[in-house]
Amino acid sequence: MRELGPEDLRSCCASARWLEAVAARGPFRDLDGLHRASETAVAALTWDDVLEALAAHPRIGERPDGAGREAAWSRSEQSGTADAGRETLGALREGNAAYESRFGHVYLVCATGREAGELLALLRDRLGNDEETEREVVRDELSKIVAVRLAKLWEGR
Repeated sequence: MRELGPEDLRSCCASARWLEAVAARGPFRDLDGLHRASETAVAALTWDDVLEALAAHPRIGERPDGAGREAAWSRSEQSGTADAGRETLGALREGNAAYESRFGHVYLVCATGREAGELLALLRDRLGNDEETEREVVRDELSKIVAVRLAKLWEGR
């Protein structure tokens, strides 16, 4: 059985409601149980809770500075943008601005294993979503990101 503290969990998702719900289900016997608790918690978040979680995520293409675990994970997750050319990074900046103007929050995508061009194509495609569809996509992407981070946390990375 493994107990995870609030700071450990907060590095995976910045929603206070998610943290409270997942912590209440611990300690965890295995990673699968932790993932199930997280999926249940993400599904129960209000939109304001999701926005609280989004506020901790950097824009795609703008890798955060800092020495903390969450910043290091963000840099790793966005490593596919590290070698992107100026044109692609500029298009990502423009796309981020258009997305934030349209939806009122940061463009969230599980960037792990994806190159900058793919992230840009996904962003452009999602700009065509209506608000309800985009909220569903955002919640799904948040769940994926949290799952990746929980696995890293469980493995001690």
